[in-house]
Amino acid sequence: MSYLAKVLQPGETVQHQSRIHWIVYVPGLLFICLAAAAYLFGDRVAPEPWPMGAAAAILAVAVYFLIGAWFRRWTTELAITDRRIVFKRGFIRRHTIEMNMDKIESVDVDQSILGRIFDYGDIIVRGTGTGFEPLHGIDSPIEFRNHVTAR
Repeated sequence: MSYLAKVLQPGETVQHQSRIHWIVYVPGLLFICLAAAAYLFGDRVAPEPWPMGAAAAILAVAVYFLIGAWFRRWTTELAITDRRIVFKRGFIRRHTIEMNMDKIESVDVDQSILGRIFDYGDIIVRGTGTGFEPLHGIDSPIEFRNHVTAR
């Protein structure tokens, strides 16, 4: 059962859910390409046992990055309900932030050029007296902002 399903109040409905963008997998995928290049072309640079060892080591780093990205994406929840915004990160050590809709002053979206192309970015929700920490790498940040400000 998701964290959001556990904390919904009676009569509260989810208006929009978001997650971390798939771009978090790119470092791991780049390391896989590097491991493939070391495996395929390493024998031209070094004697026979070294390319296999280098490719295996690089592949291990790629798997580490891919599992980390998957776990981060799997354990992060971001939702807008009709009453509040809910953000949860973590599995065993959990970090949550919830802000009532009537306390929200603004929603800032920061997108790089790649973020504009692939539709991801950072969101900062500013509230009365407090604010969210930046939420990095969120999928469709403009759509998220529109769901908050349309109220």
